Amino acid sequence: MLSTLEVVTTVVVGLMVGVEFSVAFIMNRILDALPEDSGQLGHAHGGRMLGALMPFWYIGSLVLIAIWAVAGWHRDGAGLVVTAAGLLMLSVVMSILLLVPINNRNKTWTPENRPADWKEQLHRWNRYHYLRVAVIVAAFTLLVTALA
Repeated sequence: MLSTLEVVTTVVVGLMVGVEFSVAFIMNRILDALPEDSGQLGHAHGGRMLGALMPFWYIGSLVLIAIWAVAGWHRDGAGLVVTAAGLLMLSVVMSILLLVPINNRNKTWTPENRPADWKEQLHRWNRYHYLRVAVIVAAFTLLVTALA
């Protein structure tokens, strides 16, 4: 049963990392290459769509990792799993404090109501997002290492 939990948790976190990596290095570049209004509208739509899904994915991943850490406390990789949980918790705190406030503004913007500094705000969100991606990649790497 523990082996199944380990695999499911690693897959769930790995898929989350893939989505966030794709947003950072693929989707944002595609949206930024579109004509100004189309790109901004795409960012707003993505903010609404992923903003509704990702909190459940992050918290669900954290719960799975916590269960793994408790259930596998007696195993050699337990320290790696606990560290991964700490990193994922850090990513949740980063999200709440740094990324969500910008996303909450962004998802309501239209070409008619966006602020003059909308591009600067999106660039700030991207910088924070790159850091968050690095944190969750590190957490994922620890989980994969704990499987060995």
